[in-house]
Amino acid sequence: MATPISLREDFDGPMLRALALSEKAGSVTRRLLSLVTIYDGGTRADAARLGGVGLQTLRDWVLRFNAKGPDGLVDGKSTGRPSVLDDEQRRALVAMVEAGPNPAIHEVVRWRLIDLAQWVFDEYGLSVTKQILSRELRALGYRKLSARPRHHEHDEAAVEAFKKRVFWKSSGRFLRIKSVKGPSDMGFWRLLQARKSGMMRDGEFKQGAASAFGWIFVLGLSCAREHSRRIW
Repeated sequence: MATPISLREDFDGPMLRALALSEKAGSVTRRLLSLVTIYDGGTRADAARLGGVGLQTLRDWVLRFNAKGPDGLVDGKSTGRPSVLDDEQRRALVAMVEAGPNPAIHEVVRWRLIDLAQWVFDEYGLSVTKQILSRELRALGYRKLSARPRHHEHDEAAVEAFKKRVFWKSSGRFLRIKSVKGPSDMGFWRLLQARKSGMMRDGEFKQGAASAFGWIFVLGLSCAREHSRRIW
């Protein structure tokens, strides 16, 4: 059996026990108490059993503690998977994005992630997915923009003509409409004025009032007119 590794001598059991009482991370507390067992003369098996680990893991804790003290028992942040692209390749990617594609060469009018991934493979022989390339571009300050869909028969002139306001023209006794829209665009007081002056038919007045205030209001007017036998 290999000889157990001794703990450093500038710490002892009471010191580590005090550190365990003030420690907030449960994993670090468990490791400190395991080392306290060793300082107090317990076996490595007992220390490993207290920490809920095997002897090899306990040995790693001892090595980390001897190298860095209690700080060595704290889990460090994982560096994660290394980046596929280096700094020089990122600068080249930024230059390609800023320059834009050449339709004669790249056969596209705007860059897509799949196009840039293909360029990276052709240029550097690196196979990157769209997700990885998207993270790289977002880290460089770029965001994906999608063009708003546009119908191939979209007519700007027709849209502007549709947006124009409706106007009315008097012709004889009645008010004639010069637009495809109905009396709903006149406004209630103009409707009322035209009705009183006899320039609007009863049906046209109901149509405009219904659009302005809803059919409930029109039904109320009809009931009131029938009740009073008056015409506005």
